Amino acid sequence: MDIAFLLNGETVNLRGVDPTTTVLDWLRETRGLTGTKEGCNEGDCGACTVMVTDHSGTHPLNGCILFLPQINGKALTTVEGLASPEGDLHPVQSAMVDHHGSQCGFCTPGFVVSLAAGQISGEKDHDLQLAGNLCRCTGYAPIVRAAANAARHPVPKWLRALPEGPEMGPAVNDFQPTSTEALADLLTAHPDATLVAGATDVGLWVNKSMRDLGTVIFLNRIREMQRIEIAPYMIRIGAVATVEALRLAMQKHHPHFAAMLDRFASAQVRAAATVGGNIANGSPIGDTPPPLIALGAMVQLRKGDNTREIPLEDFFIDYGKQDRDTGEFVEAVVIPRDNSPDRLKVYKLSKRFDQDISAVLGAFNITLANDKVTSARIAFGGMAGTPMRAAAVEAALIGKPWTRDTIRKAKWSFAEDFKPMTDMRASSGYRLEAAANMLERYWLEDQDMSTDVREVAL
Repeated sequence: MDIAFLLNGETVNLRGVDPTTTVLDWLRETRGLTGTKEGCNEGDCGACTVMVTDHSGTHPLNGCILFLPQINGKALTTVEGLASPEGDLHPVQSAMVDHHGSQCGFCTPGFVVSLAAGQISGEKDHDLQLAGNLCRCTGYAPIVRAAANAARHPVPKWLRALPEGPEMGPAVNDFQPTSTEALADLLTAHPDATLVAGATDVGLWVNKSMRDLGTVIFLNRIREMQRIEIAPYMIRIGAVATVEALRLAMQKHHPHFAAMLDRFASAQVRAAATVGGNIANGSPIGDTPPPLIALGAMVQLRKGDNTREIPLEDFFIDYGKQDRDTGEFVEAVVIPRDNSPDRLKVYKLSKRFDQDISAVLGAFNITLANDKVTSARIAFGGMAGTPMRAAAVEAALIGKPWTRDTIRKAKWSFAEDFKPMTDMRASSGYRLEAAANMLERYWLEDQDMSTDVREVAL
C-alpha cells in the first residue's frame, strides 16, 4: 500500500507499506524518532502519543494502535517536531521543565504531545485531556501545574497553521476507498475483508494476538461516513464518525450522554474510535449502544446496492453474533428526534473513573405525563451477552405513578430481565443490585436530589 503524509513538516512518500505496520514501530525502527515511547502497546498508557492533523482538526492519537495507512494524507507531529525550526521550545515543553513535570522521563513525551494537541484544540480541562497518559512515577501534580501554566500561552506560530497533508495529496490505494459506494463495491469483491476505521480494537488483535488480518480495507478516507447530521426530526451519525465527534455533538442535544463519553477511554482513543466500530464489534460492554438504544436509534446497514434499517437493539442477536450478513457493513446510526424534553440519563460503573471498561452501564429514557410514566426505554451493557433492554422493568413502570414506591417495586423486575455473569469486574449479584440502584438514582435526580459522589467529595 502506498501512502503520503507530512512528518514534522516534511513530506514523506512510502511505497509498499504493510497495512498493519504501526506508526509507533515505523517512527522508532525506520525513522529513528525514539521520543515516541512504547509502554503498554495497547493504547492505555499514552507514552506513544502523537499528534495528527486532518480536515477535522488536530488530535492526539496512540501511535501503538495507529496503522500507517490511517495517516495517509494527514500531518503527523511527534515530540521531536514541537519545537520551532530555530529550536525554541513549545510552551508545554518549557512549562514541564519549569514545573519539574518530568521524573524518570519515560512518559513525558506523551504528556507533552497530548497537552500540545489540547492547546491547539482549545481544551481547558487538563484532567480530561490527560486521562489517557499514565505516569508510572505518579508525578501528576507538577504535570497538571505545567499544563495550567502552558494553557496561558498562545499556540506557537509555527504550529498554528499545520497543513492537512502533503501538497500533492494523499496516495491513492485500491483498499482505501473514498466513498460509501466504493466501499460497498470493494466489500462485494472481498466480503471477508477486515474493515479498519479507528483500529482501537483491531490494533490489539495485531499487537497482542499477532493475528493475520488478511485483506484489509481502511475506512478513514470516506468523509461522508464521518459526518454527523443534525436535522429537526433526526440525528444521523455516520459509522466512521469518531466517539469524540459524537461526544461534542451530544453536548447540546443529550448532555448526560456526552458527560458519560468524557469517560470513554481517553482523548487519544476517542479521537480514533468510531461509533460504527463500537457497535459492529458487538461487545456486550460497549459504551455507546445502551444510550443509543434508549434513544430509539436505528442502524442502517448496506450490502452492495441494498440497504436496510433495523432497530439497534435488534442488531445484537447473541454474544459475538450480530444481524449482519457477510459483506454487509454498518453505514450509519439514526436517532429520532421530537419536541419532548431530553430525559436521557446514562450511568457508567467501572473500577476506575477514567479509561476503564464498564462493569455495568445503564441508560434510562423515561417520559412522564401528569406524574405518571407514559413510556420507558431502559438499556444496559454488562448485564447480558449483548446490549439489552430491561423489558420487564419498563413494563413495571409504564402507567404507574412516578413515585419512590413505584421505583422500588420495579427494581425487583431486574432479575426477570437479566442473569448477569460473574467475572473479574463484578459478581452477578453486584451487577443486579447496581443496575437496580441506577434506576433509583435516576428517580432521585429527577427529584433534584444530587447523587454525584465526585461532586460531593470535592
